[in-house]
Amino acid sequence: MHAPSPHVTVREVGLRDGLQSIARTLPTAQKLEWIRDAHAAGQREIEVGSFVPARLLPQLADTAELVAFAKTLPGLVTSVLVPNLKGAEAAIASGADLMLLPLSASHAHSLANLRRTPDEVVQDIARIRAARDAAGSRCLIEVGMSTAFGCTIQGAVDPNEVLRLVQAVLDAGADRVGLADTVGYADPRMVSELFERARRIAGERLACAHFHDTRGLGIANVMAAWQTGITRFDACLAGIGGCPHAPGASGNVTTEDLVYLFASMGVQTGQDFERLLALRAKVAQWLDGETLHGTLWRAGLPKTMKEAA
Repeated sequence: MHAPSPHVTVREVGLRDGLQSIARTLPTAQKLEWIRDAHAAGQREIEVGSFVPARLLPQLADTAELVAFAKTLPGLVTSVLVPNLKGAEAAIASGADLMLLPLSASHAHSLANLRRTPDEVVQDIARIRAARDAAGSRCLIEVGMSTAFGCTIQGAVDPNEVLRLVQAVLDAGADRVGLADTVGYADPRMVSELFERARRIAGERLACAHFHDTRGLGIANVMAAWQTGITRFDACLAGIGGCPHAPGASGNVTTEDLVYLFASMGVQTGQDFERLLALRAKVAQWLDGETLHGTLWRAGLPKTMKEAA
């Protein structure tokens, strides 16, 4: 057990993981406003989009423009998701600070999601690392190990297979790796055990936790990962998003609730509640009619915290 850190980073993934699961396409101007307001609220890492073919995800077709704008904001780490070498080349060309490569620990999910086996994706990572280095780029390569705790298609995912793949992606040249509960199967005990074991392999390169609140355990799982020494978590404003292979999923852990959890414990995230909730209200207006999640926006901050502020 690690001594939990007094500082954590909450990476906002709403513009990618959130919007890709919603049929409507937000105008680029609104996305730029979202990024500007998120930065003003203290967010310092934002996943602004994904370099995937526009015919597959028209919602994310303006990613290069969003990266260019995000790069003008001081201190902001701009990350993008890339599914393959072509996407990685676009990310390198865009000047993004970090590219996230998804790799499913579940073979069935990998085939459904990327039409490739996990080991074929590992080979892609080696090619992407070579392309990144050849381009002289400083873009970090982070692998998000999805379905690490179970899969709606395959069912159980063997932790030993997850750990084998963690080692494989690091050997292939990934700078960092994170574990993701893509379909909301994890519980705090599973999270503690798998993160502890993964840390023994990856050390400080185990750099992110990504949880979905499908069955109400998202925040509990964040706590479990934090107690193993993880200091960086993905979250979505208003809890939007989800996996197309996870029917009934309620979305990602809610950014504002996660920031509240840590603030309540005296752990710094650098985010401003008033501005965060104002942005949530704006996004809720833009996404009128969509299902949103989260509790802080309804209840507000407790009086005790307002007095301490």
